[in-house]
Amino acid sequence: MRGSADGTAGGIADRAANERFGRAAHRAGRGTAGVRRDATAGRDRRGDDASPRPLPHRHRRRSGFRGRRPLLLLVCGFLLVGVCAATGIAWDPFTAGPDGKAPAAAIGTPWYVGPAGGTADTPEQPAGSTPPTDGASATTDPRDAATPGKGPLPFDLPGPAALRSGAAGRKLVFAHYFTPYPLSLDNESADKDYYARNYLDPAGENGKHGAYGGLLRDRPLPVPPRGGDWEYANLQQEVRTAAAAGIDGFTLDLLSLSGKNRERAERLMAAAHATDPGFKIMLMPDMTSLGTDDPAVLAGAIAELGAAPAAHRLPDGRLVVSPFKAEAKSAAWWSRTLEILRTRHGIRTAFVPLFLDFGAHDGDFAPISHGFSEWGSRSYVGQESSTRDVRRAHDMGKVWMQPVSVQDARPNQGVYDEAGNTATLRATWTRAIEDGADWVQLTTWNDYSEGSQFAPSLHNGHTYLDLSSYYLTRFKTGVWPKIVRDTLYLTARTQFAAAGPTGPQSLLMSPRKGSAAPRDTVEVLSFLAGPASVRTTVGSVKDTHEAPAGLHSELLPLKPGTSSAQVVRDGKPGAAVELPYPADRTAAVQDLQYYGATSGRND
Repeated sequence: MRGSADGTAGGIADRAANERFGRAAHRAGRGTAGVRRDATAGRDRRGDDASPRPLPHRHRRRSGFRGRRPLLLLVCGFLLVGVCAATGIAWDPFTAGPDGKAPAAAIGTPWYVGPAGGTADTPEQPAGSTPPTDGASATTDPRDAATPGKGPLPFDLPGPAALRSGAAGRKLVFAHYFTPYPLSLDNESADKDYYARNYLDPAGENGKHGAYGGLLRDRPLPVPPRGGDWEYANLQQEVRTAAAAGIDGFTLDLLSLSGKNRERAERLMAAAHATDPGFKIMLMPDMTSLGTDDPAVLAGAIAELGAAPAAHRLPDGRLVVSPFKAEAKSAAWWSRTLEILRTRHGIRTAFVPLFLDFGAHDGDFAPISHGFSEWGSRSYVGQESSTRDVRRAHDMGKVWMQPVSVQDARPNQGVYDEAGNTATLRATWTRAIEDGADWVQLTTWNDYSEGSQFAPSLHNGHTYLDLSSYYLTRFKTGVWPKIVRDTLYLTARTQFAAAGPTGPQSLLMSPRKGSAAPRDTVEVLSFLAGPASVRTTVGSVKDTHEAPAGLHSELLPLKPGTSSAQVVRDGKPGAAVELPYPADRTAAVQDLQYYGATSGRND
């Protein structure tokens, strides 16, 4: 159905993700190797949406999804859960009004919101504090543990009014939106849609990605086919999902000046305003793919998109423009672009360039910039440079937008970062909190070609998005949220790091220089309202560990088979989680992403 229209996005998206590899490489002192690999990664480097294939990244199909369970059976389970499980809120497009919008009362509101504020009983933590453990943020009386069914999170997420006003409203959290990977590409059922046929299958798209076992390793959490304008409805759903997690808006990766990616960018901005007028879209021209050297051309495109009500502006009315890989053009070139926006289009701007190498360019760009950002690294080690970068930006009187990441694994580039289960997510959020970042960018919302998505996905459900909401609340409110219900998060790979694929895959991923060493671990991340035992099963190995109130991470050796965990308090079983994908010592294709599951949802 979209062979031509969506195909235009393919080469551009591939190129953009390759450039992102270069950005991350610079951050950890690995720029040379990263750029060299990027230059030879085989992506179409045209910037005109001319590639003939549908969308950028696809999945390899794993042997029975590692559990030897057909995708159809999994999808049926998701469909039974329905749209609300995919969005994380109580909104059903099929019962919306004739204009396709939900009732106004539901806009931007999580399907479960606790008391306003939600943190009043929690003692204030110093700005430089680490997440509270051992009861620091939780009641120690097990009777105060919440009963099941009162919400998916271990805490009561403050409502939009609390997170978007006052001091909390000045601490902004955006998620990087990558237009090639919407919830659906063709409105087909998930067992036979474009993701399943081409991106999840190593032989998809006529085998062009066979050398690396397929383009992708995950996909958006499946949604059922919809009637009417299904693309617009799906974009609205993504906005609702992000807003329900406390996110203020998307940084919109502008991959092209025309074609499907541009069209989807425009529709996303319309969907955001119609769905939640408080949800903002920050324009992020992608300088790895736009394909123009004319400042007037880019200024015109920014002006057109910036006219949308959802476009992010500062309180003084300035349009925020945050180009990706800003150093692709000189500061003088950008000065000319901003001047054209002002004189020809009547648009004042707040320029917040995102660099692959902040330290090499901040001086040149400081005179024209409101703030700075960098793409950052995707491993839990080497995050110390964040402190230096934030301080440098603040010393120049600029705001700093901190990158926060889950993981990064790129089959088509043969590289990955060791995320250490949830260690990278927790480390990058901690840096944003402790270093005093002004804004945060989750990198990314939905770039499945990098394996970096926070958005609900087939293999992770809401795991990473829910965890992010905990840190987001602390970042925005200055207070660690009170843990009121036991919740477990389980993460593990489905294969051992050194396992070689049994299929014909020839390009294998290896750790990026500067990354943490690969490890084979299962992590049980517990949020407990009171001390309890946690019973675990990893393959055939059963064990029990004592976990304190608050947040606790327990690492277990990875074993073949499935993994599960359950809270036991006073001999009574409580919250339980199972990771349905078993680990194998052999695999048809290489997959080094961590899979996740949460006891708070039935994703």
